[in-house]
Amino acid sequence: MNLETIKIVRPGPLTTIQDQGRFGFQDRGVPVSGAMDPYAFRIGNLLVGNRGGEAALEITLGGLTAEFLTETRFAVTGANTGIRLNDRLISIWTCHPAFKGDVLSFEFAKKGARDYLALAGGIDVPLMMGSRSTYLRGCFGGYQGRSLIKGDILKGGIHRQPPWELSFPKELIPAYANKVILRVILGPQDDEFNEENLFTFLNAAYEVTQRSDRMGCMLEGPPIRHKRGADIISDGTAFGSIQIPGNGRPIILMADRQTTGGYVKIATVISMDLPLIAQALPGYKMRFEAMGLKEAQELLIEQEKKITEWVGSVK
Repeated sequence: MNLETIKIVRPGPLTTIQDQGRFGFQDRGVPVSGAMDPYAFRIGNLLVGNRGGEAALEITLGGLTAEFLTETRFAVTGANTGIRLNDRLISIWTCHPAFKGDVLSFEFAKKGARDYLALAGGIDVPLMMGSRSTYLRGCFGGYQGRSLIKGDILKGGIHRQPPWELSFPKELIPAYANKVILRVILGPQDDEFNEENLFTFLNAAYEVTQRSDRMGCMLEGPPIRHKRGADIISDGTAFGSIQIPGNGRPIILMADRQTTGGYVKIATVISMDLPLIAQALPGYKMRFEAMGLKEAQELLIEQEKKITEWVGSVK
């Protein structure tokens, strides 16, 4: 029987339950959703002994305070370093023990937009179309289809005991920063832009705007002009697809993206760099750098190899 594990004392600006996403329903118009920073989310789960896809809390812009209602293990991953347990500053990307009555608090975000709180055994909320992720626009999934509020009590799942104070290697933590270079694979509609505009896309600096959310990262910067206009027959979208609408400003599609889109897509951000977008606050700067599909695949394979080696070393 699952136990009441954590109580929300202060939810912060936006805290939701997310997992790896809701797959298999895009043909019916249901977005994938899931964690915006899939890497931080996954590693948080591994640190507490879960499989990589158990539900966790996604804390946007910090500000969360929560009380533990039972003994458990937890890990916080992401970019925010202002995390305290009973007023004691603790390290992130590390598994910590918690006891009944302990209070965990997050400062408001100053570096990076999102943190993940993983609990040993995951978070026990009902599956909705095979996922526990919250889709706020649809008002379903997660905890009653909404963001968390003061007084919400969450149950933890069944868990095995991982090592206490287990830390993730620093060299494998993404280089979150306020200025980043995003590696992209051009296409599928890069032929809708001439060489001058492709040059602009790959050389100009763009700034994250206040309009960014879980659906898309809106950028401001030099406009990218189309050969024949912005509209195409709607086709499928992917996490990291970069649309160029009529105003010429890039939109990077994120976890709650629409299932199909009718704007040309100039490129797609490689999987390894998605965390850098997920952690971008308004005002952060981004540039794009083209690379080949094979090279991107090799980078991802190498990253997976290092994670697998780490998991094997701590079992």
